[in-house]
Amino acid sequence: MSEQQNYANHKRFYPLFHFITVPILAINLILAVIGAFRFFGSLLAWWNVVLAFALCALALASRLMVLAVQDRLIRLEETVRMQRVLPEDLRGRISELSTGQMISLRFCADDELPDLARIVLTDRIGSRDEIKQRIRNWRADNGPRA
Repeated sequence: MSEQQNYANHKRFYPLFHFITVPILAINLILAVIGAFRFFGSLLAWWNVVLAFALCALALASRLMVLAVQDRLIRLEETVRMQRVLPEDLRGRISELSTGQMISLRFCADDELPDLARIVLTDRIGSRDEIKQRIRNWRADNGPRA
């Protein structure tokens, strides 16, 4: 049986990206730079540096785009959930929550959500970590993540 998700263990890595793609691209960039300095007058060697940098930029851009879509999806899911769970006086204030606040509140169980959402809105708690640390009844997000 897997360990219950909580604040201490909720962050995950995507192995294909974090442990394979990024290291290989970083090593490739380093080797390209070393090669360019060893063969300083070689246009091809410097072109390899440009290409290696572009591949790193591509990997970073693709990761950022995936995270942006993920954040938008979480915001949509949490808006629907909050419309269902929050009391009437808080439903009208859902749009006041930032995407970061909603992403943090997604780990909060339904029974705890109204009180924590009220605290976040009233006390203007913007820190994702501070919101997550206030969660007593953790709602695990066990699905695959990019």
